[in-house]
Amino acid sequence: MAVQHVVPKAIRRLDDRIEFQWSVDHVGDFAGRSLRLACPCAACIDEMSGRPLLDPASVPDDIRADTITAVGAYGIRVRWSDGHATGIYTYAMILGLCPCPACAAAK
Repeated sequence: MAVQHVVPKAIRRLDDRIEFQWSVDHVGDFAGRSLRLACPCAACIDEMSGRPLLDPASVPDDIRADTITAVGAYGIRVRWSDGHATGIYTYAMILGLCPCPACAAAK
């Protein structure tokens, strides 16, 4: 599904999870670790090849979002409990990773 411009209606930090409410009937509930492992920054992904640089073993299972800050009208920056805070997660990227049953079935 091609997404031009999407903005969640609400974002909530829930312990070690982050919930994105896209519409009344579409909520994506992400484990913090899954989003941390998907960080798109240059320290986590090689900019030239797209090869992952982040070692998954270095990310704690109980990692959590300390803060979530809006970046323009297109995404968020998360300060993680491991101190990492350089990735900008676009809403389109997050929606593309959505683990809800409807999105999982469509993949």
